[in-house]
Amino acid sequence: MVVSPVEAPPGPGERANDYNSFAEAYEAENETSLLNAYYAHPAIVDLAGDVAGRRILDAGCGAGPVAADLRERGAVVAGFDSSAGMLELARQRLGDDVVLERAELGGPLPFADADFDDVVASLVLHYLEDWTTALAELRRVLKPGGRLIGSVHHPFIQHMTAPPGTDYFATRSTSQWWELGGTKHLMTFWDRPLHAITDAFTAAGFRIDVISEPAPGPGTRERFPEVFEQKESGRFLCFLFFVLTKA
Repeated sequence: MVVSPVEAPPGPGERANDYNSFAEAYEAENETSLLNAYYAHPAIVDLAGDVAGRRILDAGCGAGPVAADLRERGAVVAGFDSSAGMLELARQRLGDDVVLERAELGGPLPFADADFDDVVASLVLHYLEDWTTALAELRRVLKPGGRLIGSVHHPFIQHMTAPPGTDYFATRSTSQWWELGGTKHLMTFWDRPLHAITDAFTAAGFRIDVISEPAPGPGTRERFPEVFEQKESGRFLCFLFFVLTKA
């Protein structure tokens, strides 16, 4: 996937974050990509730990790779996504016996109170300007003491790559083009400083148990040697991971 900045305002009819328009290409990219297959995906699964017998909701499940791994580890999984195209791919991967609903993060969720032991929310919160309703709904569907395990764009790397003069302390939108299969797709996210992330979690009634900047998964250096030539630690800044407990 080629990522490039938006150098001019989007034209009329340009719709941001339209996963339906590139669902299959995005799934194919993620099967082997550094940032997803070797980093974001294994990090979330590792943070979840022993999930045997636990009911887990995958928030913004996409094509279902994280849910599939959690199920292989013994979890009972369900998921939701706003994209019908991504949900269809998830159904193909997970089968008809897994509950998959079309729903918007930040709106009412079609799940009962205290229905899940854990929620995973991998790289989805940063699509929202305001996290208040999203976190309240994710907390609602968790059992007492349940966990929210997730990841967002790392605020430090977002600031390091922002245009000169960007205010780190502002919650601000940023846009970029993703090129998949020769076609460009407009993506828009919301960046915020670290304290705004942690404040949102605690205000929503979560206890912060873990904030993590993990190393990539096994075999990453061998698969992408050119990326790590100047990285002796084998680590890089990209996403910020967290484990929260419903207080």
